[in-house]
Amino acid sequence: MSISKTSMLVAVGVSLTGLVAGCRAPATKMATGALAPDGTIGGVQTAVPPPGMLGDPFPGEGSRGQFAPVYFAYDSSSVSDTERAAIETVASYLRASPNARLVIEGHGDERGSNEYNLALGERRALAVRAYLGSLGIGSDRIQTRSFGEEQPVQSGHAEDSWRLNRRAEFVVFGQ
Repeated sequence: MSISKTSMLVAVGVSLTGLVAGCRAPATKMATGALAPDGTIGGVQTAVPPPGMLGDPFPGEGSRGQFAPVYFAYDSSSVSDTERAAIETVASYLRASPNARLVIEGHGDERGSNEYNLALGERRALAVRAYLGSLGIGSDRIQTRSFGEEQPVQSGHAEDSWRLNRRAEFVVFGQ
């Protein structure tokens, strides 16, 4: 099977034309100055959210380690019966502390792609949030985020390490 030079040049030309056509989007205005409270810089909307919005779940410093993590089975986002007590402890605290807010951080072990583990970590955080909701905690008090495999608590390439890394953790704000 032989490809002629002409066929190859046509294929390369078509590919380059498509690439260049994709670059024809108009340039956006460059923002300069300080970040305003509404998320603009010099009147130009930025991709960076202002403090207190996306990326900065709640204002202030959160408290970590106040509650035990919730652990998950391999490749699962289902909350097991044995882990429900840990979530119920968090719910009791939130009921007694109406000003407290919570970020649930989902994590995974090193197996699987980074993208898959980020999605799995998010599903784990959402599963914990859903269980808290079933216990009467308003979803407006809870945000979720995923770190996938990026923040292991135990390094290693065996089940002993992986088991500890498949978790959801709690960060409490506004205690």
